[in-house]
Amino acid sequence: MDRKEAEEKIKKLREEINYHNYKYYIENNPVISDYEYDQLLKQLEKLESEYPDLITPDSPTQRVGEQPVEGFKTVKHKVPMLSLANTYSYDEIREFDERVRKNVGDVEYIVDPKIDGVGVALLYENGVFVRGATRGDGVKGDDITANLKTIRSIPLRLRGNVLKNIEVRGEVYMPLEGFKKYNREQAEKGGVIFANPRNAAAGSL
Repeated sequence: MDRKEAEEKIKKLREEINYHNYKYYIENNPVISDYEYDQLLKQLEKLESEYPDLITPDSPTQRVGEQPVEGFKTVKHKVPMLSLANTYSYDEIREFDERVRKNVGDVEYIVDPKIDGVGVALLYENGVFVRGATRGDGVKGDDITANLKTIRSIPLRLRGNVLKNIEVRGEVYMPLEGFKKYNREQAEKGGVIFANPRNAAAGSL
């Protein structure tokens, strides 16, 4: 593939990925699987690594998370909310392990399942919950404070002696059984049915 072909392919991939980003994050209605999406992104990352001068600030590869949704107030994170890389290849895992061991020596790993939800940041001032925001693009997110206050497992005030400012980061998610129940109820009344628990969690916020 020469440079001109690569430039055309990169343009096409960006348009396709941006379309799927909109379907997934804005409409909460994905039309391809996570695996298929990741393969498109990997193709783009590979081409951009081969032609780094073709990388643009608005490329999907330069994004940490999703764009803030219109209708919510936008807030800036005090510290960027970074994301995690993923892989579907044992070879990539081995290469990662080799890089780690080369730089830091012998290591042990702690592995746990990843909950597929919506990344949020909860800000507490003097122990009081004052703001909640989505990850958004990693720098700015949606202010969803009022919606997060409906989640009873999120304390509105922290107990004991706490620091003046504390930020807690985690995932808002919907358990599988709750997701099935929600979709059943929605189907009975002709409401919106979500494709997966992650989209249901995002829609609830």
